[in-house]
Amino acid sequence: MSKKLIVANWKCNPLTLNESIKIFKAINSKYKNPTKAEVVICPPNIFLKNLLALKTKLKIGAQNCFWEEKGAYTGEVSAVMLRNMGCQFVIIGHSERRKINKETNEEINKKIIVALKNKLIPILCIGENREEREHELTFDVLEKQIKEGIANLEKTEIAKIVFAYEPIWSIGSGNSADPEQIKEVKNFIIDLLSKKIGKENISKIKILYGGSVNGENTRAYFTEAEMNGVLVGGASLKPEEFAKIIGAAK
Repeated sequence: MSKKLIVANWKCNPLTLNESIKIFKAINSKYKNPTKAEVVICPPNIFLKNLLALKTKLKIGAQNCFWEEKGAYTGEVSAVMLRNMGCQFVIIGHSERRKINKETNEEINKKIIVALKNKLIPILCIGENREEREHELTFDVLEKQIKEGIANLEKTEIAKIVFAYEPIWSIGSGNSADPEQIKEVKNFIIDLLSKKIGKENISKIKILYGGSVNGENTRAYFTEAEMNGVLVGGASLKPEEFAKIIGAAK
């Protein structure tokens, strides 16, 4: 059985470099079994260089990248820059960026293409909001996000993408989706991708769940929902709680 992939999205936290190092070191000290789980920390860009310099068992990712490699794009950070720093992963298409920054599937697709070109592993976030679920539009929304997000990619490139299902109604709410709902979504994603990349490549795909993940519910996501990992928000800033999440990968 392959390792579980556990990704920490620190979002716009914490407020100081010293605090970021403190949390990072505390997580690393509790990361006891790298054979069971691959752990990736995605801090704000301003902390990347300092955390990469610590040389721990933890891997580092970014929370976003731009779709051009360089140029007159004030405020943007490119995939080339991230890779040259030592990042291995990048979160793309998080619901907060889709909503707040008005990111489109087309823009997200361009980011995935440039990330793969520069040997970063994209973590493509997908998910429906409360209204869409209540109107039974979940699979329509996910299909559109996936198909447009992976457009213009070869089968082997698609197989390198990590897909993170994050129902928007669950993120930060304390109300996580139940394992049965999550497994249903996972099966839908596998069926959809099988048609695109073939059964020979589908075993390479990792599908994560994100949305109010904590130390109490993670085990069910691995055993009952059969997810390949989790994408963790607030709980990843609490070393004791995050250690429980990592420990659920047995």
